[in-house]
Amino acid sequence: MHSVETTKPSGHFNRKTLLFALLFIVITAAGLLYVKWWPYYGKAITSATTHSIGSSILTGAGDTIPAPSWSAAWEYAAAYFKAVWKAAVLGILLGSLVQVLLPSKWLLDMLGKANFKSTAIGGLASLPGMMCSCCAAPLAVGLRKKKASIGASLAFWIGNPTINPATLIFMTFVLSWEFTLLRLVFGLLLTFGVSYLANRFAPNELVPQQVQAALPEDNEPEQPMYVRWGKAMWSMFISVIPAYVLVVLMLGAFRAWLFPAMDGAGSNSLLAIIGFAIAGMLFVIPTAAEIPIIQSFMDMGMGVGPAAALLMTLPAISLPSLLMLAKHFPGKVLAFTASSVVAIGILAGLVGWMLL
Repeated sequence: MHSVETTKPSGHFNRKTLLFALLFIVITAAGLLYVKWWPYYGKAITSATTHSIGSSILTGAGDTIPAPSWSAAWEYAAAYFKAVWKAAVLGILLGSLVQVLLPSKWLLDMLGKANFKSTAIGGLASLPGMMCSCCAAPLAVGLRKKKASIGASLAFWIGNPTINPATLIFMTFVLSWEFTLLRLVFGLLLTFGVSYLANRFAPNELVPQQVQAALPEDNEPEQPMYVRWGKAMWSMFISVIPAYVLVVLMLGAFRAWLFPAMDGAGSNSLLAIIGFAIAGMLFVIPTAAEIPIIQSFMDMGMGVGPAAALLMTLPAISLPSLLMLAKHFPGKVLAFTASSVVAIGILAGLVGWMLL
């Protein structure tokens, strides 16, 4: 009788764990279908037929980037949040649900090691998401709270905007296949190479076996699931939204300083490549917005070198997304990541300058 009594809870736990995991998959798939997959299908057709996916978000309704002002801040913030609010809500929702629906020990086995396998799994898991850096940040935070490794969490975060399959399709139709190839090669380097190397900047983290030993059993939660989810959701919202909104307003106000008009020899120089690589790393844009931005800049005379630098740094990370991750990743890791994004942007700019 004793053995029968002990096996029933185990079977119940397995069924419950499977049910929660399936629930997470269903919510994720439904959310992505509504927010990303179906809209991007239509946008892919538009890009193939018109060779455009819209106007540059930097210029708004005008032909040039407006001078710094409160009006410029508000106009950019309004346009930006109109484009991303659905994905942002989905990112926060999934970032909280990953903390309560997916089993901790399973995540540790898959994503908890500071090796290339965990990094690769994190990067590959980003492919269906196709989110911008800010919308993917809550999920990266959720993974870190579940003790996923630095490399796996970063690969998921960076992979969402950088190796986004939909963006690569749009880019091929709107810019050129050469730009797409450049983005893919350096995007893979960023997603898998830089993320894996970032593990070295957090050597004092607990190894997975130590973390596993410290975790409570998934079948014996300290609180009901809905309570834990509510706390995770509130914590995610409070830690993400205020800084997010303020920094978007600030960047929108001063975008004319970050992206000055250039022509002549200066529009395709090493100095321009470096400057735009740094500006692109700091600035925040919706998914795939780098394509019309680059298209607009090149129509105004920007050289291929700075355009290639923006191709990598604009989508990869941003100042708001770095601030979202600041409490959950070591400062050295984020500094290394930001520096690597700029370095790879400069390298991509030099390659584009010489070859395209």
